[in-house]
Amino acid sequence: MDTMPKWADIVLIPLIGLILAFLLSGLMVLASGQDPWEAIKIMVEGAVGSSYGWGYTLYYATNFIFTGLAVAIAFHAAMFNIGGEGQAMVGGLGVAIACLFIPWPHWTLALIGAMIMGGLFGAVWAAIPAWLQAKRGSHIVITTIMFNFIAAGLLNYMLVDVLKPVGAMEPATAKFPEATHLPSLNDVFLIFGLDLFKRSPVNVSLFVALAACVGLWALIWKMKLGYQIRAFGHSEPAAKYAGISPTRMIMISMIISGALAGLMAINNVMGEAERLVLNSVEGAGFIGIAVALMGRSHPLGVLIAALLFGFLYQGGAELGLWTSIPREMVTVIQALVILFTGALDNMIRMPLERFFLARAIRARAASTPAE
Repeated sequence: MDTMPKWADIVLIPLIGLILAFLLSGLMVLASGQDPWEAIKIMVEGAVGSSYGWGYTLYYATNFIFTGLAVAIAFHAAMFNIGGEGQAMVGGLGVAIACLFIPWPHWTLALIGAMIMGGLFGAVWAAIPAWLQAKRGSHIVITTIMFNFIAAGLLNYMLVDVLKPVGAMEPATAKFPEATHLPSLNDVFLIFGLDLFKRSPVNVSLFVALAACVGLWALIWKMKLGYQIRAFGHSEPAAKYAGISPTRMIMISMIISGALAGLMAINNVMGEAERLVLNSVEGAGFIGIAVALMGRSHPLGVLIAALLFGFLYQGGAELGLWTSIPREMVTVIQALVILFTGALDNMIRMPLERFFLARAIRARAASTPAE
């Protein structure tokens, strides 16, 4: 009997996990000889206390929205896509090719072209391990992990031997042409006379990420294909009995997942760096796993979780800048958030289920007339 309300599963359990993670993090900061309240104050002010901080928080959140959605769609098909990091790398390669070798007349057309190339490259990179699972029985976790390393090697080769400008020392492409540069969010607000988000890298790709949230929600909960993906994820034998092809569901889910991860490159490669460099993904593919777990694979939950991790990234950078707390402490805080909202989910869920069950039994007993 399911007695726990849906709001408790979606909101209360992650919230309790988050509180426990921050409490334990505070104790660790205290043990290091620092004031946890001062650390929290610096993180909050650095991440959301100014338009500059908000700009960086939203920039990081944009990356995590794309990779979180990528993991979420795979989760709905009962697959664990660990390859978002590699798919985002290869997506960056697609974006760089689109920006460097096609003479775009305007950034709007360049954005559309970069989205197509980034999504296509990411989708192709995800389709290979998907095919290996669907046709050869290879486990998607193993193959996607291995493809991260292959993607890193491919990107290194392309930047060192193919795309690096003649005479340059740094393994990176040339600067993208001016016509491909995306407007920052500050440029957008200047149209309305508002000077916000100055000197921050957040750009119009944020709107693409928000549109992706809406699009994935519509796909999963409003379309036949989404219903088939969820049915396959809940029970493969039942889906096969209903005439749903497992091969088709695996391939489609992973292709969409890879495309979403590849789309991240329009933010960090095209929007921020305006060229392709090594390590441009910076672990966002792996953070997407935590974002999807914490967001319960729902686009709204992914959006909220991405904002939280954007806050942690930017707040952690400010913490490392203005205190003697090492930057690695922020990594520990992120790990604790992942631990309590993901791995230790049942530790929080089981007592809550008992509480709501006892509450339901008491309510039923009170409403039953005595004989």
